[in-house]
Amino acid sequence: MTITPVLLCGGSGTRLWPLSRKSYPKQFANLIGERTLFQATANRMCAFEKPLIVTGSDFRFIVTEQLAAVGIDPGAILIEPQGRNTAPAILAAALHLYAQDTDAVMLVCPSDHLIPDTDSFLAAAEIALAEAQNGQLVTFGIAPTYPETGYGYLELAEAPGSSAVPLTRFVEKPDAATAAKLVASGQHMWNAGIFVFKVATVIDAFKAHAAPLIEPVARAVSDAQTDLGFLRLAPEPWSKVDDISIDYAVMEKADNLSVVPFSSAWSDLGCWDAVWRASPQDDRGVSVHGNATAIECDNTLLRSESNELELVGIGLENIVAVAMNDAVLVADASRGQEVKLAVESLKSKGAVQAEQFPKDHRPWGWFESLVIGDRFQVKRIVVHPGASLSLQSHHHRAEHWIVVEGTAKVVVDDEVRLVTENQSIYIPLGAVHRMENPGKVPMVLIEVQTGAYLGEDDIVRYEDVYARGQGAKG
Repeated sequence: MTITPVLLCGGSGTRLWPLSRKSYPKQFANLIGERTLFQATANRMCAFEKPLIVTGSDFRFIVTEQLAAVGIDPGAILIEPQGRNTAPAILAAALHLYAQDTDAVMLVCPSDHLIPDTDSFLAAAEIALAEAQNGQLVTFGIAPTYPETGYGYLELAEAPGSSAVPLTRFVEKPDAATAAKLVASGQHMWNAGIFVFKVATVIDAFKAHAAPLIEPVARAVSDAQTDLGFLRLAPEPWSKVDDISIDYAVMEKADNLSVVPFSSAWSDLGCWDAVWRASPQDDRGVSVHGNATAIECDNTLLRSESNELELVGIGLENIVAVAMNDAVLVADASRGQEVKLAVESLKSKGAVQAEQFPKDHRPWGWFESLVIGDRFQVKRIVVHPGASLSLQSHHHRAEHWIVVEGTAKVVVDDEVRLVTENQSIYIPLGAVHRMENPGKVPMVLIEVQTGAYLGEDDIVRYEDVYARGQGAKG
């Protein structure tokens, strides 16, 4: 099908805390199955043109790393200077595609939804394509299986069948009683936030219903700069763009709307209860993941995301428990939408766990802190094959590196040497140094930092293949 997928890849990472966080939202996590939600979404799009990704600067290297891991080459990756919700992101993608092909059709998908049945999805996309070519703005409606209060609903002009149906109106997230009535009506579907339309059609819709967005978004696209294969939208005009969803900006005001019913399994995995529903369960409704054990539990989700931590539940009912190395969530399963309140509470007290993921991902790999003490810190660092850190120095700390897997090529001032497994090297305070993995397997080392200040911003950067500025982390 001649469709270009547009994958929206942002998010605040609050609803599935502690596994999902601002620095590493849920689309990058292995929630269900072997692939991340982002990888599964991208893989589902292989029947179409190369996907266009819209994401933020903090996620750009995670995006490319996860795409490469499943062998997918993106058509383009647009970098938003700041998140501005779905309307500006979709308009930017439409303007970018329109400049290449005025007849292009785009399929807009969030990158964090679970859709197990790819064939059914492709069949729905084919119906949507025909509607879009006739000038319709098409949205996917999901057949509701229970009265969910966390989703918006679509009111159809008639009961859904196997073809597209006119859309009467959007319904905001309802209370429980209203949700039950909507499901019972037979003419309401969940709003999936999945759209298909010609780029020319949706641009005209923006001109008609959200005209103030056109000029700043168009300038952000036209003045975009290429950076290491990414296309960075221009920050100055983008700063003037309103933060608004596509539903509010355009869809609720347009009259050329169609809904393609989708009755196969779907979930936006928007809370831990939704993850429990989508996970394999035993005959008592218990789902366990990782190092987790359930004893005499019912309708409970237990997940240990740590190899070092055993999670045990005894006599639990309707409970979600998620344990990580640095944080544990225990909640009533029916109150999953309130997890974001916990994140706000943690932020107000200055807890780093509110937003920062234990593994800090970088373009060259990742690291995690193992021990933090007074004037010292111990980290595990993993460097991808062929990758290297920047040439740098530190004002306030010295470092000891012990290679435990692979081989490191290390520069310290004028000396270059290979450090293999079970060997170590000392980096004095102020020394200009660089670490590189010259091998074909990941290189793992233990780093011991000592000094008066151990912050990630204590970096003087001299050379960097990833074009990061002074003070940037890693």
